[in-house]
Amino acid sequence: MASIYKRKQDKNNKRTCWYIGYTDHNGKRKTSKGFSDKKETERLAAKLEHDVMLRKKGIIDPEQEIQAEKRNASLIEHLEAFEKTLSMVTVRHRQKTMYRIRRIIDDADMETPTDIKIESVEMVLQGMLKDDEIGHKTYNHYVSSMQQFCNWMVPKRMLQNPLSGIKKLNTEVDIRHKRRALTPDEFQKLVQSARTSEISIQCYSGEERARIYTISYMTGLRRKEIASLTPRSFNLTDNPPTLTVEAACSKHRRKDVLPLHQGLVTLLKEWLTGDPDDPLFPKLAKRYTSKMVRMDLERAGIPYETVEGIADFHASGRHTHITELLRNGTSIPEAMKLARHSDVKMTMKYTHIGIEDQHEAVQNLPWECPGSASETSNGHCTSQNDTKEAKPPNDETPVGDRGYHQISSSDKTCQKYERGDSNPHALWALDPKSSASANSATLADVILECNLYDTISALSNMERLVDMLGCL
Repeated sequence: MASIYKRKQDKNNKRTCWYIGYTDHNGKRKTSKGFSDKKETERLAAKLEHDVMLRKKGIIDPEQEIQAEKRNASLIEHLEAFEKTLSMVTVRHRQKTMYRIRRIIDDADMETPTDIKIESVEMVLQGMLKDDEIGHKTYNHYVSSMQQFCNWMVPKRMLQNPLSGIKKLNTEVDIRHKRRALTPDEFQKLVQSARTSEISIQCYSGEERARIYTISYMTGLRRKEIASLTPRSFNLTDNPPTLTVEAACSKHRRKDVLPLHQGLVTLLKEWLTGDPDDPLFPKLAKRYTSKMVRMDLERAGIPYETVEGIADFHASGRHTHITELLRNGTSIPEAMKLARHSDVKMTMKYTHIGIEDQHEAVQNLPWECPGSASETSNGHCTSQNDTKEAKPPNDETPVGDRGYHQISSSDKTCQKYERGDSNPHALWALDPKSSASANSATLADVILECNLYDTISALSNMERLVDMLGCL
């Protein structure tokens, strides 16, 4: 039974509100604020009691009521709770994610979760795209941030994700920051330019910059990962020598152990001096490494930006590392593991194979001339078409328009055909004078040696197949 009352300090004040005390469906005592009018408060108390009775009977689902209240709650409250769940990610990632979500919510005038719709989000992002404020890749980052927020609210705060069908843009048609890999010769000039430089760039001497470039190229590590390296990160006495990147410093938050090139091991034995726990390159994560590379490339006479893209620190180190791995025979799965990618598609984005590499790959194809051709003394093949005239096509042959020529036959029921030089394949022969077993073997050779198109075409022409089998 619900009861209404006023607080002791408000009993003589008619303007103060009445309060309702009642027991909910779980047996817990609850207090709800009423109105200054006693009769209105009594009606509210009766409604609360009636709702408790419906909940006990299962007519009203308490969980749905809670979700309805949360759906009508302010998005600011949901954002504050969501931001607390991002405590395990980096500060920069958390700040970018929250900025993108708040930007869309503010520009679309969203107040409650029910206001989140695909049309509203796309309208804001299309406006930013039209003003050239963002590109296709950043557009997708905004979409991913909003989807992450909506997925977090399901199912406790929303029944389903309202952005489940939103589409992302094709980033290949709008590349804002295209990178290129350096050639081995260009990289050697970059290292030599830094080593012989007498000026300090970003607080690093020429020798220190040369060491940073070398480690980046030989290991494929990112800038922040190189900044976390200490002498203790290297195990040069192991077999094979390894480099360890702790999970807290790795981009994918997993501990990585990478093998080291023997040439780099020799250099590291000279470089790793001092306290084992001191960083090799202090504050590298906060330096403008692209400025370092630009100035050292210009000093070496190498353009920083070309038609292929820019050669910043990430490109001259990590992109060049992965590209050279594949150029020198490393398989794609091995390159993906060394790059520490979870998807081979990401590895291929780091691979820069030019027309020269493609030309060299084509020249390495194994080539063996067909039986109808002969190999000259200089290793090139010459076709029989170069030494003899082509035979005129036989209109009476059922396959004369596909490169076959009649050889000889006295029986017109079964004839013998040979592939023309333009389409050299095995000899197709059915000799009526030979034994049935020989003809069976010849027919088997036909099925095995002819290509798929020939086999399907032969089987589809039942009349020709019957003629062939009639010779057996």
